[in-house]
Amino acid sequence: MAEKSYEMNHSAQKNRREDFQNCRFPAEWEPQWGVMLTWPHEETDWQPYLAEITETFVLMSREIAAREHLLIVVPKAEIVPEEVRQMERVVIFECPTDDTWARDHGPIILKNLDTPHAENLWLDFRFNGWGEKFPAENDNRIVGKLAEEIGQTPNLPPFTLENHQDFVLEGGSIESDGKGTVFTTSQCLLAPNRNQPLSREEIERELKRRLRAERVVWLDHGNLVGDDTDGHIDTIVRCAPDDTLLYVGCDDPDDEQFADFQALERQLKALRTADGKPFRLLRLPMPRKMTDDGYRLPATYANFLVINGAVLVPVYAQPENDAEALRIVAQAFPDREIVPIDARTIVRQHGSVHCLTMQISV
Repeated sequence: MAEKSYEMNHSAQKNRREDFQNCRFPAEWEPQWGVMLTWPHEETDWQPYLAEITETFVLMSREIAAREHLLIVVPKAEIVPEEVRQMERVVIFECPTDDTWARDHGPIILKNLDTPHAENLWLDFRFNGWGEKFPAENDNRIVGKLAEEIGQTPNLPPFTLENHQDFVLEGGSIESDGKGTVFTTSQCLLAPNRNQPLSREEIERELKRRLRAERVVWLDHGNLVGDDTDGHIDTIVRCAPDDTLLYVGCDDPDDEQFADFQALERQLKALRTADGKPFRLLRLPMPRKMTDDGYRLPATYANFLVINGAVLVPVYAQPENDAEALRIVAQAFPDREIVPIDARTIVRQHGSVHCLTMQISV
Protein backbone atom coordinates (compact mmCIF):
# COMPACT_ATOMS: atom_id res chain seq x y z
CA MET A 1 0.00 0.00 0.00
CA ALA A 2 2.86 2.36 0.84
CA GLU A 3 4.46 1.81 -2.54
CA LYS A 4 1.18 2.55 -4.32
CA SER A 5 0.76 5.73 -2.30
CA TYR A 6 4.29 6.76 -3.21
CA GLU A 7 3.58 6.31 -6.91
CA MET A 8 0.32 8.24 -6.68
CA ASN A 9 2.10 11.06 -4.89
CA HIS A 10 4.66 11.36 -7.67
CA SER A 11 1.97 11.16 -10.32
CA ALA A 12 0.14 14.06 -8.73
CA GLN A 13 3.30 16.12 -8.63
CA LYS A 14 3.86 15.69 -12.38
CA ASN A 15 0.77 17.79 -13.03
CA ARG A 16 2.37 20.71 -11.18
CA ARG A 17 5.75 20.73 -12.88
CA GLU A 18 4.76 23.74 -14.91
CA ASP A 19 4.64 25.65 -11.60
CA PHE A 20 8.31 25.01 -11.00
CA GLN A 21 10.12 26.03 -14.15
CA ASN A 22 11.55 29.15 -12.51
CA CYS A 23 13.68 27.39 -9.93
CA ARG A 24 17.29 27.73 -8.86
CA PHE A 25 19.74 25.32 -7.27
CA PRO A 26 20.86 27.39 -4.25
CA ALA A 27 24.35 27.51 -2.82
CA GLU A 28 24.89 25.82 0.52
CA TRP A 29 25.62 29.10 2.32
CA GLU A 30 22.17 30.51 1.53
CA PRO A 31 19.53 30.55 4.34
CA GLN A 32 18.49 27.11 5.56
CA TRP A 33 15.46 25.76 7.39
CA GLY A 34 17.63 23.01 8.77
CA VAL A 35 19.78 19.94 8.19
CA MET A 36 18.85 16.28 7.75
CA LEU A 37 20.74 13.54 9.63
CA THR A 38 20.07 9.82 9.23
CA TRP A 39 20.88 8.36 12.63
CA PRO A 40 23.24 5.36 13.12
CA HIS A 41 21.96 2.17 14.74
CA GLU A 42 22.97 -1.44 15.35
CA GLU A 43 21.84 -2.64 11.92
CA THR A 44 24.27 -0.30 10.14
CA ASP A 45 27.99 -0.70 9.49
CA TRP A 46 28.60 1.53 12.52
CA GLN A 47 27.78 -1.31 14.90
CA PRO A 48 31.41 -2.07 15.96
CA TYR A 49 31.87 1.51 17.22
CA LEU A 50 28.28 2.63 17.65
CA ALA A 51 28.99 4.48 20.91
CA GLU A 52 31.74 6.55 19.31
CA ILE A 53 29.76 7.54 16.22
CA THR A 54 26.68 8.30 18.33
CA GLU A 55 28.82 10.72 20.35
CA THR A 56 29.86 12.40 17.09
CA PHE A 57 26.24 12.65 15.95
CA VAL A 58 25.25 14.19 19.30
CA LEU A 59 28.01 16.79 18.93
CA MET A 60 26.86 17.64 15.40
CA SER A 61 23.25 17.79 16.57
CA ARG A 62 24.12 20.32 19.27
CA GLU A 63 25.86 22.59 16.79
CA ILE A 64 23.10 22.36 14.17
CA ALA A 65 20.10 22.65 16.51
CA ALA A 66 21.66 25.70 18.18
CA ARG A 67 21.30 27.53 14.86
CA GLU A 68 18.49 25.90 12.83
CA HIS A 69 16.17 22.91 12.66
CA LEU A 70 17.43 19.35 12.65
CA LEU A 71 15.48 16.62 10.83
CA ILE A 72 16.49 13.20 12.13
CA VAL A 73 15.55 10.09 10.15
CA VAL A 74 15.73 6.92 12.23
CA PRO A 75 13.89 3.56 12.36
CA LYS A 76 12.71 4.16 15.94
CA ALA A 77 12.79 7.46 17.82
CA GLU A 78 14.14 5.88 21.01
CA ILE A 79 17.43 5.11 19.22
CA VAL A 80 18.18 8.84 19.36
CA PRO A 81 19.62 9.87 22.76
CA GLU A 82 17.25 11.70 25.07
CA GLU A 83 19.44 14.82 25.02
CA VAL A 84 18.90 15.19 21.28
CA ARG A 85 15.21 14.32 21.36
CA GLN A 86 14.64 17.12 23.84
CA MET A 87 16.33 19.79 21.73
CA GLU A 88 13.90 22.54 20.75
CA ARG A 89 14.42 22.48 16.97
CA VAL A 90 14.62 18.70 16.45
CA VAL A 91 12.08 16.92 14.23
CA ILE A 92 12.20 13.10 14.23
CA PHE A 93 10.89 11.03 11.32
CA GLU A 94 10.65 7.27 11.81
CA CYS A 95 11.57 5.30 8.71
CA PRO A 96 13.59 2.14 7.86
CA THR A 97 17.19 2.95 6.89
CA ASP A 98 20.20 1.09 5.53
CA ASP A 99 22.97 3.51 6.48
CA THR A 100 23.55 7.14 7.44
CA TRP A 101 24.84 9.05 4.41
CA ALA A 102 22.10 11.68 4.13
CA ARG A 103 24.09 13.69 1.57
CA ASP A 104 23.45 10.98 -0.99
CA HIS A 105 19.95 9.72 -0.16
CA GLY A 106 18.47 13.02 1.02
CA PRO A 107 16.51 15.46 -1.16
CA ILE A 108 18.24 17.80 -3.58
CA ILE A 109 16.30 21.02 -3.15
CA LEU A 110 15.63 23.73 -5.71
CA LYS A 111 14.50 27.17 -4.57
CA ASN A 112 11.13 28.18 -5.95
CA LEU A 113 11.39 31.75 -7.26
CA ASP A 114 7.90 32.80 -8.23
CA THR A 115 5.04 30.34 -7.68
CA PRO A 116 2.11 31.48 -5.53
CA HIS A 117 2.33 28.58 -3.03
CA ALA A 118 6.04 29.33 -2.44
CA GLU A 119 6.94 25.71 -1.82
CA ASN A 120 10.44 24.65 -2.69
CA LEU A 121 10.95 21.70 -5.01
CA TRP A 122 12.45 18.52 -3.56
CA LEU A 123 14.05 16.32 -6.21
CA ASP A 124 13.96 12.60 -5.46
CA PHE A 125 16.82 11.04 -7.42
CA ARG A 126 17.61 7.34 -7.28
CA PHE A 127 20.26 6.31 -4.78
CA ASN A 128 21.70 2.87 -5.57
CA GLY A 129 24.52 2.53 -3.04
CA TRP A 130 27.17 4.36 -5.10
CA GLY A 131 26.87 2.19 -8.16
CA GLU A 132 25.32 -0.88 -6.47
CA LYS A 133 28.24 -1.36 -4.06
CA PHE A 134 26.07 -1.45 -0.92
CA PRO A 135 22.40 -2.06 0.04
CA ALA A 136 20.35 1.09 -0.50
CA GLU A 137 16.69 0.10 -0.94
CA ASN A 138 15.47 1.61 2.34
CA ASP A 139 17.58 4.75 2.01
CA ASN A 140 16.33 5.31 -1.53
CA ARG A 141 12.74 5.40 -0.21
CA ILE A 142 13.30 8.00 2.52
CA VAL A 143 12.49 11.12 0.49
CA GLY A 144 9.34 9.56 -0.96
CA LYS A 145 8.16 8.53 2.49
CA LEU A 146 8.77 12.03 3.80
CA ALA A 147 6.54 13.33 1.02
CA GLU A 148 3.84 10.77 1.82
CA GLU A 149 3.75 11.62 5.49
CA ILE A 150 4.51 15.33 5.51
CA GLY A 151 1.08 16.01 6.95
CA GLN A 152 1.95 13.82 9.92
CA THR A 153 5.41 15.36 10.40
CA PRO A 154 4.93 18.68 12.21
CA ASN A 155 7.26 21.62 11.61
CA LEU A 156 8.68 20.31 8.34
CA PRO A 157 8.56 23.10 5.73
CA PRO A 158 6.05 22.55 2.92
CA PHE A 159 7.49 21.25 -0.33
CA THR A 160 6.52 19.68 -3.61
CA LEU A 161 8.22 16.46 -4.63
CA GLU A 162 9.43 15.80 -8.17
CA ASN A 163 10.24 12.22 -9.13
CA HIS A 164 13.67 11.56 -10.66
CA GLN A 165 13.92 7.88 -9.82
CA ASP A 166 14.90 7.19 -13.42
CA PHE A 167 18.26 8.91 -12.85
CA VAL A 168 21.02 8.06 -10.35
CA LEU A 169 22.44 11.14 -8.65
CA GLU A 170 24.03 11.60 -5.23
CA GLY A 171 24.10 14.95 -3.46
CA GLY A 172 27.80 14.58 -2.74
CA SER A 173 28.56 14.38 -6.44
CA ILE A 174 27.42 17.94 -7.23
CA GLU A 175 28.21 21.46 -6.00
CA SER A 176 26.28 24.64 -6.81
CA ASP A 177 27.51 28.22 -6.84
CA GLY A 178 23.89 29.39 -6.59
CA LYS A 179 24.26 31.26 -9.89
CA GLY A 180 23.50 28.53 -12.40
CA THR A 181 26.78 26.60 -12.44
CA VAL A 182 26.96 23.01 -11.21
CA PHE A 183 30.33 21.37 -10.53
CA THR A 184 30.84 17.61 -10.71
CA THR A 185 33.47 14.97 -11.41
CA SER A 186 33.77 12.73 -14.42
CA GLN A 187 35.15 9.85 -12.37
CA CYS A 188 31.90 9.65 -10.37
CA LEU A 189 29.16 10.44 -12.86
CA LEU A 190 30.71 8.23 -15.53
CA ALA A 191 31.47 5.38 -13.10
CA PRO A 192 29.87 1.93 -13.62
CA ASN A 193 26.27 1.23 -12.60
CA ARG A 194 25.18 4.87 -12.44
CA ASN A 195 23.46 6.00 -15.65
CA GLN A 196 24.91 3.88 -18.43
CA PRO A 197 24.68 3.87 -21.37
CA LEU A 198 24.34 7.68 -21.25
CA SER A 199 27.39 9.55 -22.52
CA ARG A 200 29.03 12.48 -20.73
CA GLU A 201 27.21 14.89 -23.05
CA GLU A 202 23.85 13.21 -22.36
CA ILE A 203 24.43 13.24 -18.60
CA GLU A 204 25.33 16.92 -18.75
CA ARG A 205 22.12 17.64 -20.63
CA GLU A 206 20.13 15.78 -17.97
CA LEU A 207 21.85 17.64 -15.14
CA LYS A 208 21.03 20.99 -16.72
CA ARG A 209 17.41 20.03 -17.31
CA ARG A 210 16.71 18.45 -13.95
CA LEU A 211 18.67 20.92 -11.81
CA ARG A 212 17.63 23.96 -13.91
CA ALA A 213 21.33 24.74 -14.36
CA GLU A 214 22.94 26.90 -17.02
CA ARG A 215 26.27 25.11 -17.20
CA VAL A 216 28.12 22.10 -15.83
CA VAL A 217 31.83 22.19 -14.93
CA TRP A 218 33.49 18.76 -15.02
CA LEU A 219 36.60 18.01 -12.97
CA ASP A 220 38.66 15.05 -14.10
CA HIS A 221 41.17 14.55 -11.27
CA GLY A 222 41.46 14.32 -7.50
CA ASN A 223 39.98 10.96 -6.52
CA LEU A 224 40.91 10.18 -2.90
CA VAL A 225 42.25 6.71 -2.24
CA GLY A 226 39.70 4.80 -0.16
CA ASP A 227 36.69 6.77 -1.42
CA ASP A 228 33.75 4.40 -2.02
CA THR A 229 31.84 7.04 -4.00
CA ASP A 230 34.10 6.99 -7.09
CA GLY A 231 35.20 10.56 -6.48
CA HIS A 232 32.49 12.79 -5.03
CA ILE A 233 33.27 16.45 -5.57
CA ASP A 234 32.46 17.32 -1.96
CA THR A 235 35.62 15.49 -0.89
CA ILE A 236 37.98 17.56 -3.06
CA VAL A 237 36.49 20.89 -4.28
CA ARG A 238 33.85 23.09 -2.65
CA CYS A 239 32.10 26.29 -3.66
CA ALA A 240 32.13 29.42 -1.48
CA PRO A 241 30.90 33.01 -1.93
CA ASP A 242 32.50 35.47 -4.35
CA ASP A 243 33.48 32.89 -6.97
CA THR A 244 35.69 31.07 -4.50
CA LEU A 245 36.68 27.41 -4.75
CA LEU A 246 38.29 25.59 -1.84
CA TYR A 247 40.25 22.54 -2.92
CA VAL A 248 42.55 19.90 -1.50
CA GLY A 249 46.21 20.19 -2.43
CA CYS A 250 49.00 17.62 -2.15
CA ASP A 251 52.66 18.53 -1.66
CA ASP A 252 54.23 15.14 -0.96
CA PRO A 253 55.74 13.56 -4.10
CA ASP A 254 55.81 10.22 -2.26
CA ASP A 255 52.05 10.28 -1.75
CA GLU A 256 50.31 7.94 -4.19
CA GLN A 257 47.75 10.71 -4.82
CA PHE A 258 50.34 13.38 -5.65
CA ALA A 259 50.16 13.35 -9.47
CA ASP A 260 46.36 13.26 -9.56
CA PHE A 261 45.98 16.19 -7.18
CA GLN A 262 48.62 18.19 -9.02
CA ALA A 263 46.56 17.66 -12.18
CA LEU A 264 43.44 18.79 -10.30
CA GLU A 265 45.18 21.98 -9.25
CA ARG A 266 46.22 22.72 -12.83
CA GLN A 267 42.66 22.19 -14.05
CA LEU A 268 41.24 24.51 -11.38
CA LYS A 269 43.70 27.26 -12.29
CA ALA A 270 42.52 27.05 -15.90
CA LEU A 271 38.81 27.25 -15.03
CA ARG A 272 36.82 30.44 -15.57
CA THR A 273 33.59 31.72 -14.10
CA ALA A 274 30.49 32.23 -16.23
CA ASP A 275 31.78 35.81 -16.67
CA GLY A 276 35.13 34.57 -17.97
CA LYS A 277 37.15 35.43 -14.85
CA PRO A 278 39.49 33.17 -12.86
CA PHE A 279 38.12 31.68 -9.67
CA ARG A 280 39.50 32.71 -6.31
CA LEU A 281 41.28 29.53 -5.24
CA LEU A 282 41.90 28.58 -1.60
CA ARG A 283 44.11 25.54 -1.05
CA LEU A 284 43.31 23.16 1.81
CA PRO A 285 46.02 20.87 3.18
CA MET A 286 45.96 17.11 2.65
CA PRO A 287 45.62 15.32 6.00
CA ARG A 288 48.44 12.97 6.89
CA LYS A 289 47.80 9.44 5.74
CA MET A 290 45.26 7.64 7.92
CA THR A 291 44.60 3.89 7.77
CA ASP A 292 42.17 1.39 9.25
CA ASP A 293 42.94 -2.32 9.15
CA GLY A 294 45.70 -1.58 6.66
CA TYR A 295 43.51 0.36 4.21
CA ARG A 296 43.92 4.07 3.51
CA LEU A 297 41.03 6.26 4.61
CA PRO A 298 39.81 9.20 2.46
CA ALA A 299 40.39 11.90 5.07
CA THR A 300 39.71 15.39 3.72
CA TYR A 301 39.14 18.90 5.01
CA ALA A 302 36.94 19.78 2.03
CA ASN A 303 34.03 17.82 3.48
CA PHE A 304 32.77 20.68 5.66
CA LEU A 305 29.11 21.65 6.20
CA VAL A 306 27.87 25.23 5.90
CA ILE A 307 24.90 26.08 8.12
CA ASN A 308 23.27 29.29 9.30
CA GLY A 309 26.00 31.29 11.01
CA ALA A 310 28.65 28.55 11.10
CA VAL A 311 30.76 26.05 9.19
CA LEU A 312 31.33 22.58 10.68
CA VAL A 313 34.81 21.49 9.60
CA PRO A 314 36.17 17.94 9.97
CA VAL A 315 39.43 17.62 11.90
CA TYR A 316 41.62 14.58 12.49
CA ALA A 317 43.79 15.22 15.60
CA GLN A 318 46.57 16.56 13.36
CA PRO A 319 47.22 19.93 15.07
CA GLU A 320 49.17 21.66 12.31
CA ASN A 321 46.99 20.49 9.42
CA ASP A 322 43.77 20.97 11.39
CA ALA A 323 44.69 24.57 12.28
CA GLU A 324 45.62 25.37 8.69
CA ALA A 325 42.35 23.93 7.37
CA LEU A 326 40.29 25.92 9.88
CA ARG A 327 42.17 29.09 8.92
CA ILE A 328 41.55 28.56 5.20
CA VAL A 329 37.84 27.81 5.65
CA ALA A 330 37.54 30.97 7.75
CA GLN A 331 38.96 32.97 4.83
CA ALA A 332 36.16 31.67 2.62
CA PHE A 333 33.43 32.28 5.23
CA PRO A 334 34.61 35.28 7.30
CA ASP A 335 31.12 36.02 8.62
CA ARG A 336 30.58 32.56 10.17
CA GLU A 337 31.80 30.73 13.23
CA ILE A 338 34.24 27.96 12.29
CA VAL A 339 33.45 24.86 14.36
CA PRO A 340 35.84 21.87 14.35
CA ILE A 341 34.23 18.42 14.38
CA ASP A 342 36.38 15.42 15.28
CA ALA A 343 35.88 13.21 12.21
CA ARG A 344 38.21 10.34 13.12
CA THR A 345 35.32 7.95 13.71
CA ILE A 346 33.34 9.12 10.67
CA VAL A 347 36.24 8.53 8.29
CA ARG A 348 36.49 4.89 9.39
CA GLN A 349 33.40 4.37 7.21
CA HIS A 350 35.07 6.36 4.39
CA GLY A 351 33.13 9.61 4.70
CA SER A 352 33.14 12.81 6.74
CA VAL A 353 30.92 15.61 8.07
CA HIS A 354 29.33 16.78 4.80
CA CYS A 355 28.62 13.21 3.69
CA LEU A 356 26.45 12.62 6.79
CA THR A 357 24.26 15.70 6.26
CA MET A 358 21.87 17.32 3.80
CA GLN A 359 20.83 20.94 4.19
CA ILE A 360 17.17 21.89 3.72
CA SER A 361 16.84 25.30 2.09
CA VAL A 362 14.14 27.83 2.90
